[in-house]
This record gives sequence, structure tokens and C-alpha cells, in this order.
Amino acid sequence: MNNLISYEDLRQYAKVLLWAIGSQKADGLKNKNIIIIKYDYLATPLAEALFGLLIEKHLHPVMETALTPAMKAELYINSSYGQLTFHPPGKEELYGEAAGVIRIHAPEEVEAMTEVDPRAIMENRNGTRPFKQAIEKRKLHGKLAWTECAYPTQALADKSGLSLEDYTTRLMRACYLNMPDPAREWQKISERTNEIARWLTSLDIKTIRMQSELCDLFFSPGENRKWCAAAGENIPGYEIFISPDCRTVNGIYFADLPSLYMDKATYGVQMEFMDGIAMRVKAMGGEKFLLDQLRADGGARRVGEFALTDASISRVDHFMAQTILDENFGGEHGSCHIALGQSLSETFAGPPEILDKMMMDSLGFNTSSIHWDLVNTEEKIVTANLAGGEKVTIYENGRFKID
Repeated sequence: MNNLISYEDLRQYAKVLLWAIGSQKADGLKNKNIIIIKYDYLATPLAEALFGLLIEKHLHPVMETALTPAMKAELYINSSYGQLTFHPPGKEELYGEAAGVIRIHAPEEVEAMTEVDPRAIMENRNGTRPFKQAIEKRKLHGKLAWTECAYPTQALADKSGLSLEDYTTRLMRACYLNMPDPAREWQKISERTNEIARWLTSLDIKTIRMQSELCDLFFSPGENRKWCAAAGENIPGYEIFISPDCRTVNGIYFADLPSLYMDKATYGVQMEFMDGIAMRVKAMGGEKFLLDQLRADGGARRVGEFALTDASISRVDHFMAQTILDENFGGEHGSCHIALGQSLSETFAGPPEILDKMMMDSLGFNTSSIHWDLVNTEEKIVTANLAGGEKVTIYENGRFKID
């Protein structure tokens, strides 16, 4: 298999991913820890580099190859209900013992599932819901570190309107792989973004307004919240985010960046929220799929996340057809995104063990089977009304106003 990225750069990429896992563990990684590497087969060169690095570090790599598009099509179209919802034995035990998971996305095709009934995909996902809930619980308590990244493929390049070489160069730059010590750069980014998150939390914000040419969105962060930042969950990951009180979202939001969700493309999504619910929704492309997803459950029309990305930190400046990259768009004006669906429990300011379903509901944390990021890259201003009555600008010209 021809390597798009040199061996040395693959080693650096692997070191960044190992940093991403280790940075999420309060006591770091220990000898003989199990690290699962789940990868698409086109990412084999990076998976091999990771395997070698984990062996050097006296860790136990466990390899897990993702389904190909042809396999997914067979599963979603030709399987019985029992096959569609089947969960292999032993997986809970493996993920229950693992210290970390590294997921490498390298799709052979983009939009390969366009003709597949989205209900089949949802049934498959619902069949693994208890397993995923157990994983989220381990992540929330710091027992399982998880990071995701992308590896360049011709399909991603084509969908982005780039040559494969240009796509690869942009991806490497976004991951700071062109720096002498990329892992050290990511440590600096983590420190900087967490400083911004602590500053936002300290402001005691009561309400936020985000305005751009096509957006005018209001919401309250909610009680017992904290802003969170890059901690290695995604590479690249520059965003600062919060799960707002989903009941308080009002106004208009427009996603000008295309979105790929469940391997289906949606363009030009516009939503009008009233008392937390997306009441009027339309899209320039993929509208039927969008409306189908909004009927997934009672939380699908509510907002589970609001995030901002600083243009001075992000190196993503082009649509990359991969959510991990696109939700961290920097460009000229920075970006924001909202996620429809599930809230992020890590933005709860209290002990994670007390955040049960009843408390989530009382605090306005949303619950849903979906979590769909929709990105706006327009020039914008974000203002906050503080508990003391002051009004401050927290984000303008693509940058946080912390300095």
C-alpha cells in the first residue's frame, strides 16, 4: 500500500494520537494498558505506525478493522432484524478493560449509504445503545480515553473539491504535523483552549447572543455548567464548547458549511428555534433526510451543544468532508457550531456520578439518539449578559476576547 504520508510523519501522527489518549488520563498510561485501534483499511499505514509505537511503549494494542462500504450495504439492506441489531460477545469485556480507543476514519467512499434507508442505520445504532452508554460512562469517569482522527483518501479529497495531495497537505497542517514536535504543539493548544474555557466559565454568563449575517441565536448556558475545551478527544480539536439549557434556545441558525451525517450530505440548513425546539427547518440539499432525523426522538429538535473555534488557533480553512475537521473550521472568521441532539455530560460542573436522567432533565441537558454538528463560518459577534448585569463581547472577528 502506497503511503500518502512519509514514515516519519506517520510516526509523528502516532505520537500525537498517543498524547491525545494519555492527556485524558489523570494518572497517564501504564505498562500493559490495552489500547484499541479501530481503523478503516485505507488507514493501514497509520494503524501500523501506531501499533509499532504502542509496542515500544509496552502497551497492548488491539486492532479492530471497521466495516467496508460493501459490508455496510449488506448489513443495512440484506440483513434480518436479528442480524442488524446483533452485538458480538466479548466486546463489552474488551472495552470494559481498555484504557483507550483510537478511531481512524479513512472512508473508501463518501455518501456510499445514500440509497440506504436511514431507519436501518438507526436500528443498528439502537441495538448498540447499552454498549455505547457503558462506554460513555467509562469516559465520563476518566477510565476510558477516546480520540478520533482522519487519514486522507481520494473519496475525501473528491468530496472536498481538492486533489489528494492538497487534501493530505491540509490535513497534515491541521494536525500540526509540519512542526518539529507536533505532540508538544498539541499540549500548547490544549493549555490555551482550556485557559479560554476557564475564562468563559468564570464570567458567570446568564445569556448568550450569537449574531451573523444569517444567524441570530439566543440561549442560556444553564445552571451547573462549565465550558470545556480541547483535551485530545479529536485530532485536530480546537473548539471550546458547552451544552446549553436546551429549553432556552431561541432564534435563527444557518449552517453554511456542508454536513455529512450518517454518510449523507446536507447543505444550507436553516432552523428557527422557539422555546428550545426547532420549529421551522429547511435545507438547500438533503432536506428530507434532515426532517427524518428530526423525527428520530423527542430530543432531536433540541440543541445539545454550542461551540466556538478561534481562527488564530485552528488551521482548518477549507471544507474537508469529515466532521472531525469541519467542526473545527478556522478560516478567516473562525466558526461556531451547534449540535442537534444529545448533550455532552462533561459540561456538567458537578460530580459526574450524580448526573442521572432526572437531574439532566431538571437542568436542561438534552437526551437524544443523535448528535449532529452543523457549522457556521460567517463573520460573527457573540455577546454575553453576565449575572452582575454587565454585557460583554466574548467573541468577535473570529477570536475570543480574552486578552
